[in-house]
Amino acid sequence: QVQLVESGGGLVQAGGSLRLSCAASGQTFSNYAMGWFRQAPGKEREFVTGISRRGSTTLYADSVKGRFTVSRDNAKNTMYLQMNTLKPEDTGVYYCTTRSTPYAGPGHFESDYKYWGQGTQVTVAS
Repeated sequence: QVQLVESGGGLVQAGGSLRLSCAASGQTFSNYAMGWFRQAPGKEREFVTGISRRGSTTLYADSVKGRFTVSRDNAKNTMYLQMNTLKPEDTGVYYCTTRSTPYAGPGHFESDYKYWGQGTQVTVAS
């Protein structure tokens, strides 16, 4: 079955950086667009970014544009999220996810995606 494993979360001071990774297995990685969502305490899970299967198309939430960069290495079956200039409001559990339909582009909505990782905690201290 499809497995997604996130890593790279942690505690960082405001203004700092973190790089998250998502290792995928169980399906042909390069056939599926992927995404990152996050969930802050007491809030609903929200879209952060999405990337097409070859990496040529990326989508970002307005709140992270210019600070976060999504990328993928299809040879390593891994997606990355480089997070710079972190703010306390970026705190939350970050989840990677893969689209339910092969060859489809990235989407903004949870319903666009099918498999989810267990999440990795990111805490930004002020």
